[in-house]
Amino acid sequence: MRLLLVEDDDHVAAALSAVLARHGIRVVHARSGEEALRALLPDTAPDQPPFAVVLLDLGLPDQDGYEVFGKIRKRTGTPVIMVTARSDVRSRIHGLNLGADDYVVKPYDTGELLARIHAVSRRGAPGETATTACDELRLGPVHIELPNRRVSIDGTPVQLTRKEFDLLALLAQRPGVVFRREQIISEVWRTSWEGTGRTLEVHVASLRSKLRMPALIETVRGVGYRLVAPAS
Repeated sequence: MRLLLVEDDDHVAAALSAVLARHGIRVVHARSGEEALRALLPDTAPDQPPFAVVLLDLGLPDQDGYEVFGKIRKRTGTPVIMVTARSDVRSRIHGLNLGADDYVVKPYDTGELLARIHAVSRRGAPGETATTACDELRLGPVHIELPNRRVSIDGTPVQLTRKEFDLLALLAQRPGVVFRREQIISEVWRTSWEGTGRTLEVHVASLRSKLRMPALIETVRGVGYRLVAPAS
């Protein structure tokens, strides 16, 4: 994933870039609104994939952050997460009403920020259809067809609810990778962790039962869950 970080504080940008890099996110740093707009020009890096997300700090030295967002929206449909120290509800509502995909208040938890980045990047740009690198996933006897949302084991269909399928598809696209509970809740339920933990546990238990493979989804105590690919 390629991300444009618009942040005038070099220390904050360096620390966040290091964290994101450890999670496979390539960061391009812009220190001002003008730099950000230049970075979004299509001919700036023609050999690079387009940005998946713009992380826009609203406290920029050259332009008002909301104004920069408006210019970004005119130039591209790339998902934008606003980042600010303004914690009042009115500011958040204003940002979301302008069309921001998400809004994060400083100081933020990096785990939550990562979950939000992945969540908005999966939604895709407005007017575009989100695609995956692979339409089908095979994990031993488990066959997952992403476009038509079908799951089968050794050719036998398994009936899953919408959220059960979304949860399985999320884990199956990165077997062996531990997904934090907060990230799963953000991406599958599109909400925050608070009050949703029990729902996640119930869905995991239901998946294990329906797939008749209790060891397929492993609980990583105190962190989250990961999918353990079965032998073929």
